[in-house]
Amino acid sequence: MDSVQILIVQGNPHLRSLLGWHLQQAGYWCQQADTLDRAMTILARRQPPLVIVDSDLPDGDGIELCRWLYQQKQSLILVLSARINQSDIVAGLQAGADDYLKKPFGMQEFLARVEALLRRLRVTSAPLYLNYGVLRIDLVQRRVRLQENYIDLTPQEFSLLYILAQAEGTPLSRSELLNRAWPDAIDNPRTIDTHVLSLRKKLDTEPEQPSLIQTVRNVGYRFNSEALEAHNGKSIPSSEALRRLETSPAVAIASN
Repeated sequence: MDSVQILIVQGNPHLRSLLGWHLQQAGYWCQQADTLDRAMTILARRQPPLVIVDSDLPDGDGIELCRWLYQQKQSLILVLSARINQSDIVAGLQAGADDYLKKPFGMQEFLARVEALLRRLRVTSAPLYLNYGVLRIDLVQRRVRLQENYIDLTPQEFSLLYILAQAEGTPLSRSELLNRAWPDAIDNPRTIDTHVLSLRKKLDTEPEQPSLIQTVRNVGYRFNSEALEAHNGKSIPSSEALRRLETSPAVAIASN
């Protein structure tokens, strides 16, 4: 089973790295954002099962992000805050936080609260699709649409594309891709190269644009969502993203 995805939105680089390290050691898959702007860029693509938000961010109010997340009803929310007055705690919970952890806190308590929140995910529905603007990956019918055209993929090509897209830009080794995308044990990592080449021929319709599946030297491959921005005609929202996304539809999450 894939590990649960968690987004950490924390302005303090030392605390952000520390939280990420402990969560990864506990078996979770983490993304990190140092600002509200960066967090909304990630959330515009997909919302993970759990978002850990600091109330005070360099470019905005984490409680406002909490309120927006609650409206989307896609993610559980854990607020970390140095605001320890009762009124501040009540405000955070009323904004939609599922839990509120006051600073300073110990790592054992932090991990215990994360685990308690994620127990609520035992009964969840699977996502229907992944949407990247001009690229739509239909997880029910196992079809891929690029712009207005459906792309004919083999079952293994579809699985490989899905695993790469689900990783949200994180590079994956050939061994990882074999283990996650192939139902049968295969011990030849070069199988991945063959399928990536085939996917590129089908998906990279404009040779002058960056490849959707990017080679990462000495690692493997990553899903390059930035390559789609040229097709979309504009980049993923980032500036003043909170206001501009307040009325946008929620993006389905991948429940693990």
